[in-house]
Order: sequence, then structure tokens, then C-alpha cells
Amino acid sequence: MSKLIKIFDTTLRDGEQSPGCSMNTKEKLEVADRLQKLGVDVIEAGFAISSPGDFQCVKSIADTIRDSSICSLARCLPKDIDAAYEAIKGAAAPRIHVFLATSPVHMEYKLKMTPEQVLQSVDYHVRYAKAKCSDIEFSAEDATRSDPEFLAKVVDTAIRAGATTVNIPDTVGYTTPDEMKDLIRFLREKVPGCEDIDLSVHCHNDLGMATANSLSGVLGGATQIECCVNGIGERAGNAALEEVVMALKVRGALFDAYTNIDTKQIYKTSQKVYSIIGQTASRTKPIVGKNAFAHESGIHQHGVLANKKTYEIMTPESVGIMTNEMVLGKHSGKHAFEAHLKEMGYDLTTEELSACFEEFKKLCDKKKEVTDRDIEALVNHGDNQLEQTADMYRFDRFDVHAGNFSTPTSVVRLKKGDQTFEEVALGDGPINASFEAINKIVNPPEHSFENFSIQSVSEGNDTLGDVLVTLKHNGKDFKGRGLSTDIIESSIMAYINAINRLIACSRTEQDKGEGVL
Repeated sequence: MSKLIKIFDTTLRDGEQSPGCSMNTKEKLEVADRLQKLGVDVIEAGFAISSPGDFQCVKSIADTIRDSSICSLARCLPKDIDAAYEAIKGAAAPRIHVFLATSPVHMEYKLKMTPEQVLQSVDYHVRYAKAKCSDIEFSAEDATRSDPEFLAKVVDTAIRAGATTVNIPDTVGYTTPDEMKDLIRFLREKVPGCEDIDLSVHCHNDLGMATANSLSGVLGGATQIECCVNGIGERAGNAALEEVVMALKVRGALFDAYTNIDTKQIYKTSQKVYSIIGQTASRTKPIVGKNAFAHESGIHQHGVLANKKTYEIMTPESVGIMTNEMVLGKHSGKHAFEAHLKEMGYDLTTEELSACFEEFKKLCDKKKEVTDRDIEALVNHGDNQLEQTADMYRFDRFDVHAGNFSTPTSVVRLKKGDQTFEEVALGDGPINASFEAINKIVNPPEHSFENFSIQSVSEGNDTLGDVLVTLKHNGKDFKGRGLSTDIIESSIMAYINAINRLIACSRTEQDKGEGVL
């Protein structure tokens, strides 16, 4: 009989810890909602003790999400476990996740603890957590570089203390598929009680083997995989949720396993995460990249036309990519637009629908055909915008003059409340000139440009240009996105969006500083 492999998603904890992937509470709630619709078994919502903001974020997710278990990470410290419990106690299915390192290098240099002290700590803190919550996960950090015999003692100690899940992390992406399979099989055979709990694997991608190692763990007897949407995570990232899930689906007979994931929600979840963290998928990214279901080679095209199975081991529809697109236009009404959004899997509030429909109508005046890719971009772009306040700058209009024998000039007009500001500036190009004009108006805090990218949303020379701007100020990244058929306009919108975020954060820091002695 096929076994259920639980999917433990740590996008909001391990994924969000990676540089450039931070999210605010509203964004985390949006991702958590997507993960719930995806059918994720366990959502690791954060590290509650790390900051008051993270605590509140974990609590908000625990109080909101009803169909997935909600988990918070905690070190083997009573204060961490207390904070984790207080944050997740309102969840429909709360879980506390405690961890302690077990490799020789970690025990000697980081923990400065003997193996016996580690065993004592595991026993005490798992029992401490168990007294608060029935569902306890223990992770042996850097397990794959630990002595297997000692690791077996740690696993046995955790189970006896009440752990319902024991995780075997490849913390630094060091192991190989055969080694991971053998290690899980060894623990299954060596430790009494393993048959009564979930053995989990948590693999990092430092050597490019996170997905392979996770699947090998399943072959060895693991019943839970820990992963992140789009494979984000510290350093080279974690095992990608979409990859392990579709591997188990496509090769179900080999693994004799299945998951609870609604795979048709994969693409929407991937796009939501990419939109929020201000990144885009590589064209060749498995499952969700633009080339994943594209065929250019004549031999491939001939085969696919004869039978898709010749070169496609899964269908785009199976991961939620719509291939037979319904084209909407300027004569489409709001009800038809809303109905099509629901077919695409989007359920917007009345306010969100009105805003999105307004942008859709504007786009219809600029493009001959508006495709599902365009609509997805409008929805995700709307989710990514700051809530407008009177003290924020709003884009009004621009006018540029540029040529290869003249210095580019840009005039930009912005609004702030009832005020209107207009400046002109020269630059190395029309976009640079526009940014300089904005700087004259706003006079923003000192910052550096970390990233500027333009990506087409769909096909055709009238496609939407999706622009991402990332600014850095005081060690923090501030992202802004702009969407328009005019790449200069979308660039201006993205820059203003990022500047507004930077100014809002700078103002908050100043307000906090006023009360410090």
C-alpha cells in the first residue's frame, strides 16, 4: 500500500531567512493562505523568539489558517519553547519544533557541549515542549555529519521524551542520495519506536542535491519532506516543494508514495512567492520555469505534436498552468472578468476585484489581446503594492526625450496628498534621467541600487514589462515593482514603489529613536 509523505513547508521560516527574501506580516499571511490551498500538511510559520514582529506574524498565521498544522521553531531553551507555544497555541493543529546540533564540529565549537550533555538537553527540552503541546518535532541539526551511532541515541532520546516527528537535516547540503537513504534506513532499523513516528528529511542544496537527497530519504523510509516553494532558503536554498511533489506524483510507482498536495495549485503558489520576494523564475527552472513546457527543437516539436508524452512527463495543466487561454478584451464586463479569475483560482475581495478590473481595462486600451499571463501579473502586482497613505508619492505622468545623438532628458510629475511636484533631469538614458528627476522631488535617504531587472510577462511586442527595483539602505533591501506596456513607465513606478518603502521604514526608525535615551 502506498504511504503518505507529509509535506512540511518552511518557506516562511528557512526560506524567508535567506538574503533578499524577507516578507512582512501581510505578505506572510498571503503565502500561508496559498500554502493552505496547496494542501501543505505543516506550515513552519517562523521563529517566534527571534523578534516581536516574527512572534506576531506566527501568531497571526496560527490564528488564521485552519487546514494546515502551524509550527514555530525553537532552540532547546525554555524561553524559546514558551514563545513558540504562545504564538501557535491558537492554531487548529499547533506544533512546536525544537532543534539541537549533533555533529562533532557543532557540539565542540558552537554548543561547547559534550555528547552526554546534548542527550540530556534533548530529553529535557522535548519533555518541556511536550507538556505544552501534543505535537512535537525534534531536529538534529547537522545530522548528516553526525556519528550515526550517536545520532541513533539522540533520535531514541527524542522519541522517548515524546517527539512525534524526528527530523534528519542535511543542514549544509553535504550528503549524497545513497548516504541519505542508508542513514534513514539505519535509523529505522536501529531505533525502537521509529515505526510510530514520522521520520523527516530537511535538505539544503549546496551541492545541488537537495531534491535528490529528499527523495532518497523517502526510499530509505522517511515519511515527511521539509521544503520551500521555489527552492528558496539559506545559501543555495532548500529542496524545492514543486520538485519533490511532482517527482512523487510522476514516479509514484517507484516511490510507492503520494502526498496531499493539490498539484494544480503549484504554479499560482510559485508565482505568489516570486512576486512577494521580488524575484522571477529562471527560464529553465523545473516545473514552473517558462521553458518547462516549451519545445523549440524540430525533433521535439514533431514528437509533441504526435503525442505529448514523447517529451512531456507531466502536463502543464497538472501544475496549474493554463494552456487553452480565454482571451478577454475591452468589451468584457466585470462579471465575466470575475468569473474568469475564479476559474484561474483567484478569489479576490470586492475592493481587490475593483482595483484589478480597473487596471485590466487600462491594459485593454494598450494591448490587442490580454492573456491569462497578463491577468496573473495584474493580480500579483496588486498584491505587492503598498497601501496608499497621504504621505506617499504617487506617479502622475512623465515625458522623456532621448536619442543616440542627444543627452536623455526626463520630466516627471508626482503627487503627494493634494500637492503636485514636477522636476526635470538629465541622465545616461531615459530611465536613469527619470530616476534622477524623482530623486530631485523626493530627496530620499542615501541608498544604493542592488538590482534592476525587466521581464516580459507574455508574448508579443505589446507585452507587459514587469520591472523589479531593489534598493539598499542601512543593510536592508527595499523592493518595488512596476507593470506597464511601456518599460520606462513601469521602471518609474517600480522606483517610486521602492522609494516609498524606504522612506516609510526610515521614518519608522526615526520615530523609534526619539524615545531612546
